[in-house]
Amino acid sequence: MRQQDPQSLSAPKPIYPIHRRLTIVWWVWLGFRLLAVPLLTHWLATAKPAMVGGIAWQALWLIPALLSTPYIVKGKSPYALLLLSMLTFVYLGGSGMVALKYGYQTHWGLMAVWLVDFVLLGWVNYWLFILLKRLPKMNG
Repeated sequence: MRQQDPQSLSAPKPIYPIHRRLTIVWWVWLGFRLLAVPLLTHWLATAKPAMVGGIAWQALWLIPALLSTPYIVKGKSPYALLLLSMLTFVYLGGSGMVALKYGYQTHWGLMAVWLVDFVLLGWVNYWLFILLKRLPKMNG
């Protein structure tokens, strides 16, 4: 039988570095989605949608994420973070579908914009899962 280090049995893993990474990636994703996606879409698209309208549209779609931001900043409620993980999976699926749509239309620039959004959301979910594993158990 393998012997474990007695220190590893009693000391929980630190959550601060994981929480800091999650918070940074969360703010980068929100900024990218709110500002960079509409600006790059305006610049790359042939139909030239309005920039202010695109930012307002993204802000409308980001209302659930913006309301969830305090839970990311605090990073202590496992239940809220678990629900937030489910919400970000919805955003992840949407970004993936939009990227595939532009891929099928062979509009590679817009596909790359949405793939960056997809990757940022993947990182958010990755850090959320690690943080959830390190937080105290929900069932006591």
